[in-house]
Amino acid sequence: MSAAAVGLPGDPPGGRRALRVWGIGVAVYFVAVIFRTSLGVAGLDATDRFHINASALSTFSILQLLVYAGMQIPVGLLVDRIGTKRMLTFGVVLFTIGQLGFAFSTSYGTALASRALLGCGDAMTFISVLRLGTRWFPARRGPMIAQVAAFFGMAGNLVSTVFISRTLHGLGWTTTFAGSSLAGVVVLVLLLLFLKDHPEGHEPPPSQHAGTAYVRRQIAESWREPGTRLGLWVHFTGQFPAMIFLLLWGMPFLVESQGLSRAAAGELLTLVVLSNMVVGLVYGQVIGRHHEARTPLALGTVGATALLWAATLGYPGGQAPLWLLITLCVVLGACGPASMIGFDFARPANPPERQGTASGIVNMGGFVASMFTLLAVGVLLDATDGDYRIAFSSVFVLEALGVVQILRLRARTARRERERLVASRVEAVHVPA
Repeated sequence: MSAAAVGLPGDPPGGRRALRVWGIGVAVYFVAVIFRTSLGVAGLDATDRFHINASALSTFSILQLLVYAGMQIPVGLLVDRIGTKRMLTFGVVLFTIGQLGFAFSTSYGTALASRALLGCGDAMTFISVLRLGTRWFPARRGPMIAQVAAFFGMAGNLVSTVFISRTLHGLGWTTTFAGSSLAGVVVLVLLLLFLKDHPEGHEPPPSQHAGTAYVRRQIAESWREPGTRLGLWVHFTGQFPAMIFLLLWGMPFLVESQGLSRAAAGELLTLVVLSNMVVGLVYGQVIGRHHEARTPLALGTVGATALLWAATLGYPGGQAPLWLLITLCVVLGACGPASMIGFDFARPANPPERQGTASGIVNMGGFVASMFTLLAVGVLLDATDGDYRIAFSSVFVLEALGVVQILRLRARTARRERERLVASRVEAVHVPA
């Protein structure tokens, strides 16, 4: 029996009510991803609107990710302390104001400030949704619940890729971004009316929050677990190749370097999203049944991504054939689900009262990697007069770093999980008086 299959005493019951409540949290995350990725289809329009170069364009996403990554540990601590509903409420208000501000921005500075505010609100959503899932569903459902949440996040990405890109060119910048901000108002009303932090009878035990001492203890105890650190590096290595492609550089690369039309490039970006959604459900099912498949799936996805990027960038003549670009986009779609495996290492390594903090540490990994790679690509494009081969080669550096760390930590994590499994079986043995 795997660790994932061990039922925990007092597990939440799940059921239809859990699905309804959790679904509201997922709807908030869905809208947050729409707002987060809307710049990915508007990159070329943004360069014209704000009269900026590649480095300045990348700053939009870098700042947004910098705020997002920097807030992950504080958000994890806060969601453990004040609960999911309050955190999601703060998040929705901030990312809706940020999207609305971006709609009416006419200068580079105000647009940057709006994206920073959006990133701040966005940072509060995913960790909160993960914690909501652990409060409403049994622990054995954890891997599948996380992947389904990511599935709907990618559905938000699909909305950006398909609908926002069309309305942007049909209705214009201000109408598109201002209109999309109304979705934030809708989910805010839903969560205020219907969302609850936990089912009745499953209230978390009261904890003592002794200021900075509590903060230091939560972070230190979460970081001490090798599963938390392994989760961070899995997320770091898995997420960023697809993130930089969807968030900013995919459209310019396909149009300017590969010679595709904007319509064809949009279809390939859509393919990445669809692949992500399908692969995420498959990975969730596999890991839920076979916990030992986590590391092979993560490393296999990273290896396949590196191989396809090398084949695409190194193709003779500089422009890869369409079949290779399609294959690349299909494999990039597996990056998001692979990064989600990081949470499946951190979750069993930490007790319920540290789940938010540990998830925040893990979630920081992929966004830090994405931030650095977005910056590197923009700087290298400006330095090489638009040479995408050199610019995208920065992907391999971070992938190599992440793989080394995964290989270093996986044995320690497996040993700790075996120790916990043995301990839980011993505690479960009933000894008659």
